[in-house]
Amino acid sequence: MSLFKARDWWSTVLGEKEEFDQGCLCLADVDNSGNGQDKIIVGSFMGYLRIFNPHSVKAGGGPQAEDLLLEVHLRDPVLQVEVGKFVSGTEMLHLAVLHSRKLCVYSVSGTLGNVEHGNQYQIKLMYEHHLQRTACNMTYGPFGGIKGRDLICIQSMDGMLMVFEQESYAFGRFLPGSLLPGPLAYSPRTDSFITVSSCRQVESYKYQVLAFATDADKKQEMEQQKLGSGKRLVVDWTLNIGEQALDICIIPLNQSASSVFVLGERNFFCLKDNGQIRFMKKLDCSPSCFLPYCSVSEGTINTLIGNHNHMLHIYQDVTLKWATQLPHVPIAVRVGCLHDLKGVIVTLSDDGHLQCSYLGTDPSLFQAPKVESRELNYDELDVELKELQKIIKDVKSQGVWPLTEQEDDLKVSAAVSSALDSVSQATSVETGADSVPSITVKITLQNRVVLQKVRLSIYVQPPLQLTCDQFTFDFTVPDMTSIVVFSVYLKRSYTPSELEGNAVVSYSRPTGIPRVIQCKFRLPLKLICLPGQPSKTASHKLTIDTNKSPVSLLGLFPDFANPSDDDQVNVMGFRLLGGSRVTLLASRTSQRYRIQSEQFEDLWLITNELILRLQEHFEKQGTKDFACSFSGCVPLQEYFDLIDHHFELRINGEKLEELLSERAVQFRAIQRRLLTRFRDKTPAPLQHLDTLLDGTYKQVIALADAVEENQDRLLQSFAGLKSATHLLILLIRLWQRLSADQTAILEAAFLPLQEDTQELGWEETVDAAIAHLLKTCLSKSSKEQALNLSSQLNKPKDTSRLKKHITLLCDRLAKGGRLCVSTDAAAPQAMVMPGGCTPIPESDLEERSLDDSTELFTNHKHLMSEPPVPEVSALQGVLE
Repeated sequence: MSLFKARDWWSTVLGEKEEFDQGCLCLADVDNSGNGQDKIIVGSFMGYLRIFNPHSVKAGGGPQAEDLLLEVHLRDPVLQVEVGKFVSGTEMLHLAVLHSRKLCVYSVSGTLGNVEHGNQYQIKLMYEHHLQRTACNMTYGPFGGIKGRDLICIQSMDGMLMVFEQESYAFGRFLPGSLLPGPLAYSPRTDSFITVSSCRQVESYKYQVLAFATDADKKQEMEQQKLGSGKRLVVDWTLNIGEQALDICIIPLNQSASSVFVLGERNFFCLKDNGQIRFMKKLDCSPSCFLPYCSVSEGTINTLIGNHNHMLHIYQDVTLKWATQLPHVPIAVRVGCLHDLKGVIVTLSDDGHLQCSYLGTDPSLFQAPKVESRELNYDELDVELKELQKIIKDVKSQGVWPLTEQEDDLKVSAAVSSALDSVSQATSVETGADSVPSITVKITLQNRVVLQKVRLSIYVQPPLQLTCDQFTFDFTVPDMTSIVVFSVYLKRSYTPSELEGNAVVSYSRPTGIPRVIQCKFRLPLKLICLPGQPSKTASHKLTIDTNKSPVSLLGLFPDFANPSDDDQVNVMGFRLLGGSRVTLLASRTSQRYRIQSEQFEDLWLITNELILRLQEHFEKQGTKDFACSFSGCVPLQEYFDLIDHHFELRINGEKLEELLSERAVQFRAIQRRLLTRFRDKTPAPLQHLDTLLDGTYKQVIALADAVEENQDRLLQSFAGLKSATHLLILLIRLWQRLSADQTAILEAAFLPLQEDTQELGWEETVDAAIAHLLKTCLSKSSKEQALNLSSQLNKPKDTSRLKKHITLLCDRLAKGGRLCVSTDAAAPQAMVMPGGCTPIPESDLEERSLDDSTELFTNHKHLMSEPPVPEVSALQGVLE
């Protein structure tokens, strides 16, 4: 409990489930009793109007029935209540109630009874004004310097000020540039209205300027004023405060000066009459309401500021004088005189907690008991300290994270069905005439402890599609097992770059530490591939060498075996869903396998599948020294063609988006022109603007379709580029016999992105990664290591630099370069690996043209530059 707590003098709760705002509270002698005692007037959004005359609450008691003088239901929501001299011919106080579409002025009167609780109060409607616009708030005062009466100014939701001279409507003016209404106040000394616009600046308008400006009942007339017809409404002064305002209040310092207080979202400001800042105060908490009032000290002002932390702060200028705790968040605060008790603070919350309190302290009567003194045994404390230090040391040595699988809170496993689904789950596929199969994957989760909100996400490479990719679990007891089943199928008519899927589980341990578990699974080749007829000719060919005798392809690929071709055990054809064909040939004596296809990127999946199945075959036979190698030329030219095609699609997409943006701007400009013509009171010819609008609309639609089509082609090209990149990495690994760590570095450099965007593309990212390798672990000298790389990734103008860096990377690997993450390892450049490429002289490498460099690694669609295999040639003759 805070010591500085507001002392509760009287409090109550208004209604049930009613809502209130800052304009719903007012304190005044509304019944004109003449004894100087204020009454509390409260209106609600439910339409209830209540008037209270509270009495001090006795200890243990609550509010009395006679505290409520009047309660009436006005049907319409009450936005604001004010008390002033609103009726002509009298200076008695009357109550003004603002509804959304109506302003009502009432007189409040009471009839004395024989006893105190017999007093009767009633309200009488003096007049009302029906509003043409939805009201937001209002202010009142002696506009124009009149004596003995108050005028009312209402601000509408669309920024119009409506002035009422008591029973009659005077005029209405639109504030220039108004978008959203802000708080509104009237300054009697300067005879001006002060508000905060949606531009976050305080604006002051003279009443005389408002009165003599051209009458504006429509916003179109404001546009005519800007063109010079009529007297223009000009702002007196403005001040940019840089934030939205919650409330405005005017406090007179003396007869010659007054202050304008503005409560912002993070600061409150005190301004002079001319808009200059007297002082401002940055607030520590988000404010909810405020009330400035004159201080006892000469020339200073006190301000009550309530915030959303249930606190009420009292400032003298910018100095915090007192802070008190409230039981609720105040949205309106007033200070009044209740039953001869001056300075009572009245607060109202948005849910109807009304409280009258005063400042004071609430001292605690609790006294801490005396602690029994005892002598300390320092020897025992030393022993205990050593034991604790040993425990801390053991915990540090073990680490924070569990190191064994037995300590895992959750176990995840994945199982792929051995057979395709009998009924395919593929929907909305775009693969042509082929029937698309699907396969079922089962993910099993088993928890060790209680876990809440465990989330499982499944990822596969496009264009593979999942029937469901997000799951959520709640393990309420230990050792539960949850199983989810989903299907995977090919959605588009091109080949994915990988058949590997990833299941990612994210959760928080009971200690609050977040954890992520991954589980990978491999999809079968038959999901995207069908048996096909072998092809005798192909544009792209690769030869993989092994150190073991060739294996029958029918034994390696039993799921693609054709019973009618039992005599061709060393030839197998594959047809990818979408139309491309791949042929696999095995030599009988020379331990070689050849893969050929019309599309370079389609060689990847079959080549990778062949190597995986060969490794699995020899592992089952117990052979441990099986190895594959590649002795041909690295197919860089074919790879560079795919890079150029992908980059060209990126450039085309950027051009199409710029052209679409230009056409959209043109379309909106034509619309504005037409709208101006249609609004004109004197019709003018359209001058073929409608024809131009229709033509521009068709261009916008055509360009949008072109952007979408280019995006689809870019996705397909990126998938093909990733497949070709995987193939290139595989060939370099087999060619240079790279280790697993070196292959991982190569994959991180060539495959940094899962998605390709205009802002961050594959070309600039890979170029930066390869340049880093060339200047660190593959550098020729320490001078290259000292060069600084650019920290910004920008889209290149072309791909020549990237292709040059890739060629240089292959050359340095051919000379014995070693990939590592350490920048201190200088790669030796004198040794040439067996079967490698012809070395490039280091002195003129950087100056050589790209064509000369790439010729060293590619043979332009004749990748089989080594002597032909007799058995393979014979097999091709059989196919003829």
